[in-house]
Amino acid sequence: MSQNNFIAGVPWRNPRDLKTLVENRTTYTLDSCELNIFETHQEASDVNLVFGDLVLTTMLKGKKVMHLFDRPRFDYLPGESVIVPPNEVMKIDFPEAQWDNPTQCIALSISKEMIENTFNMLNERLPDKVLSQEWGLDLSYFHLINTQDLSEIINRFIKIGVKERSKEKDLIASLALKELLIRLNQTQAREMLQKTYKELSSGNRLAHVVDFIKKNIRENLTLEQLASQACMSKAHFVRTFKQELGQTPVEFILSERLKLARYYLQIGGFQVKEVAVMSGFNSIGYFIRAFKQEYGTTPKSFQKQ
Repeated sequence: MSQNNFIAGVPWRNPRDLKTLVENRTTYTLDSCELNIFETHQEASDVNLVFGDLVLTTMLKGKKVMHLFDRPRFDYLPGESVIVPPNEVMKIDFPEAQWDNPTQCIALSISKEMIENTFNMLNERLPDKVLSQEWGLDLSYFHLINTQDLSEIINRFIKIGVKERSKEKDLIASLALKELLIRLNQTQAREMLQKTYKELSSGNRLAHVVDFIKKNIRENLTLEQLASQACMSKAHFVRTFKQELGQTPVEFILSERLKLARYYLQIGGFQVKEVAVMSGFNSIGYFIRAFKQEYGTTPKSFQKQ
């Protein structure tokens, strides 16, 4: 996971300010939303948490085990976010929280009016969606790996909530919220496409392009070639791809090649140069730089780990 996908977090509460050791809560109230920072300093289980509005939670430090929607429990780690609808009970375990190794998480509750106004505006101004019929959040994809864009806007929002003191604070937060909702939609779209591109490829142009990329990931893929697969002009294809998935086609291809390279390194038996070629990289130097930027370590060091 890219080091850029983690949230910077906020300083720990002073021990004298803690009211409880389990989910100690600090709240920053803004127009249309409420930013909550939770810290847990001891092991606990079956801790219930519920909000009256839709909430975006993001892990900052430590580990939780989440129980949601009557589905199997799952580990919740830094670099990940979870979207929870209004009045849905989150049951949370803290298996590793300790006084010197606490857990920290944010929960951003967003008003129904802000969500509806943002997506209504997008559906009016950008109605020609390819992947889905309209802009909006799909709670089928509630557990997300943060993208760089999503992490950046969450980081920015934390800074606004915690540190901003200007008279324009609520306006700045409102604009950031709109961007956050767009990034969430795009992150969900990529998550959905990764899971369904094969079944959608015969009837959806973006799914067809993603299927083509994955099947030809080792080839020298060009934007002209991909646009032709989508039956679009090059400019329209690039604009549509970026708008709906939050990545350019070139960024998406690089991400896919790096994930493939990581897989080959994990299974072992290959030299780094072989992995680069098998993953579609023409330059070993570029591969090493891109891998380190994405995963925070060189391919060789990753392989040794």
